[in-house]
Amino acid sequence: MNELKLSKRLEEVVKHIPKGSSIADIGSDHAYLPCYAYLTEQIKSAIAGEVVEGPYQSALEQVKKSDLQHVITVRKGDGLDVISPGEVDCITIAGMGGTLIQSILERGKNKLEGVQRLILQPNIGTHKVREWLLQNDWEIIAETILEEDQRIYEIVVAERGTAIAPYHENKEAGLLLGPFLMKEKSEVFTKKWQHEKLHWQQIVTQLQNAPESEENRKKKAELHQKIAIVEEIL
Repeated sequence: MNELKLSKRLEEVVKHIPKGSSIADIGSDHAYLPCYAYLTEQIKSAIAGEVVEGPYQSALEQVKKSDLQHVITVRKGDGLDVISPGEVDCITIAGMGGTLIQSILERGKNKLEGVQRLILQPNIGTHKVREWLLQNDWEIIAETILEEDQRIYEIVVAERGTAIAPYHENKEAGLLLGPFLMKEKSEVFTKKWQHEKLHWQQIVTQLQNAPESEENRKKKAELHQKIAIVEEIL
């Protein structure tokens, strides 16, 4: 992967960036995504944010190597601390856990002024991202699921709007599975949730053989509920 060739996962993220946007790529690592997005004429400028010194230095080097210092600014900081309100109109956050993405958005809510689109690609815990979007008036307008190198990834795209709109049929299932993805029921989607269901069933079996406790009962009830949702949709 480099500034001219992204992973399938990151290429899909870039596809959802409105053409001509000013973006902030949070957790930019080597800044491959903003470099690629500019070189393919998808964006007009970018801020690449990194909190860790090593990736921050890698991003600086990559932007310099690509001779893009005039359009891509690399900043060191935690989450949305690297931007000011009104500075960008699109934010990408890819390759983190859903809980961390949720935390970044919550802590940086005051930085979202002027932002028209969020493109979020959690590695796990996508339901946490959907919950935050729903609670904060961001409407999911598109979702993608794909498999790469034997891992399955989900991408969630949201804009300000009527956050509940995509969930009119089944909010609980939509938060867990994705309101668009559960309608499409792609082969990758089915594979992911069949695997998850099997995993949950194995945990339930283990819990049934464990000493009874309140925590145990709650966990089993939660898993049975998730299994029922998946079985209903699949």
